[in-house]
Amino acid sequence: MVSCSDNKQIEEKYQTEIQTLTSQLEKLAKENEEVAKNLKTFDTLDFVVYSTQEWKRLHESHADDILVHYPDGHTTVGIEDHIKELAPMFVFAPDTRIEQHPIKLGSGTMTAVVGELLGTFTEPMPIGNGKFIPPTGKAFKLPMCTVGLWNDKGVMYEEYLFWDNQAFLKQIGLAE
Repeated sequence: MVSCSDNKQIEEKYQTEIQTLTSQLEKLAKENEEVAKNLKTFDTLDFVVYSTQEWKRLHESHADDILVHYPDGHTTVGIEDHIKELAPMFVFAPDTRIEQHPIKLGSGTMTAVVGELLGTFTEPMPIGNGKFIPPTGKAFKLPMCTVGLWNDKGVMYEEYLFWDNQAFLKQIGLAE
């Protein structure tokens, strides 16, 4: 036989479980909203800011002191140094752009996107000491991936960039 006090205890137990699950769902929904917002910011970064070289807008997606990891293993700290790494590609391939992110995902404060880096080697490539590699006129279509770690201000404080430099050099005619 179940008493009224037993029913009350069971009801309280279920109410506690419901509150816990509701809280977890609310937290997950908030995290999903943040991930969606960060991925939208990332689309703007690649499709507009990067592709049209609007470097003054980089702060919309990057912290001032961002740590960036490049495919060859070196790193930079800060937006200005990051721009110094990004801008030279536009010298020899002024049509450089990213037009799509076919894969976008995130969890918590981390996002990852896969994109295609496109362009054509149409201008001399500076290699230092006043020397240049003449343009080959060859186009490139390079898969790339960026992993971003985001802070509570909605900007990345750390970024990991991945692409195959050897494949890039082959596509523009500088490697076999």
